[in-house]
Amino acid sequence: MVSAEARAAARDAILDWYDRHERPLPWRRTRDPYAILVSEVMSQQTQIDRVVPRWEAWMERWPDPVALATADRRDVVAAWVGLGYNNRAVRLHRAAAVVAVDGWPGTAAALRALPGVGPYTAAAVASFAFGERIAVVDTNVRRVAGRLGLGDPDDLLPADAERVATWNQATMELGALVCRARSAACDACPARRWCRSAGRVTVAPRAPAGTGERFEDTARWVRGRVVAALAAGDPLPDGIDPARLERAIDGLVRDGLVERTGDGPVLAGAPPRAATPAVDGGVR
Repeated sequence: MVSAEARAAARDAILDWYDRHERPLPWRRTRDPYAILVSEVMSQQTQIDRVVPRWEAWMERWPDPVALATADRRDVVAAWVGLGYNNRAVRLHRAAAVVAVDGWPGTAAALRALPGVGPYTAAAVASFAFGERIAVVDTNVRRVAGRLGLGDPDDLLPADAERVATWNQATMELGALVCRARSAACDACPARRWCRSAGRVTVAPRAPAGTGERFEDTARWVRGRVVAALAAGDPLPDGIDPARLERAIDGLVRDGLVERTGDGPVLAGAPPRAATPAVDGGVR
C-alpha cells in the first residue's frame, strides 16, 4: 500500500520542480475562464509553441465571449486555419454565444453542457479559472500517474485547495518535459525516488515506416485543404480525387464549417450571434 507520506513527498518534489521549470505560457497568468478555454481548445493535439502566437492574436481580436460570439463564423474559422480540427473553432464560437448570454457555468459538471467542452476541458477551466478541487487528466497526467504508481490522479491531489490548480499544471508539465511518452528522462525527474518505474520505463516500438496510413490519405487532410483554400479565397485544391473532395465537403457542411452556394462551396458565415448579454459573461 502506498503511504500518504510518500504521496506528499512526491507531490512536494514535483511542485518544487515546477516552480523552477514552469514554461511561461501566457494563459497561466490569468484566471479568466474564456482565455483558459481558448487555450485548452487550441492546445488539443497541437504543439504548444504553435499555439502561443495564435492564442495571443485570437485574444487581441476577440478578448471576451461577447466579442467572439458576435463575430462572423467565417472569420472565426479563417482565424483557426492551421491549428487543425477546424470544427473546434465552430464549437468554441457556439460556446461563446452561450456564455455571452447565460454567463459561465462555475463547475466542471456544468461546463460540460457547453458546445465542444468534454471532461478534460471542463476540468481544466474549473480548476484553473474557478479553483475547483478536481484532477485535470490529459494524456501526460495519466502517464505520469501510471508510472509513479502512487495512485490515480484523484488520489494525488493536494489536500490544500489553493495548491490544486498548480498541481494540475505541474503534472502536465512534468509529462510534457520529463516523463515523456517515448523518452522518459528519469534522471531529471523530481519524483524518481518514489517512482516505481524510475529507470525501467519501456516504450512500445514505433510502427515500421510505410505500415501506417499516411496523413495525406485521410479525410482530415482533405478537409483541412478545403477549409484553407476557402479561407484564403482560393479555388478548391487540385489533384484530389473528386469523390474524396465531395465527401469532405459534405462532412464540412454537416459540421457547419462550409455551406454550398450557386457558385460553389464557401465558408459558412454569420451564426451564432449573441443577444444582449444578460450577465456580461459572469459566473452563474
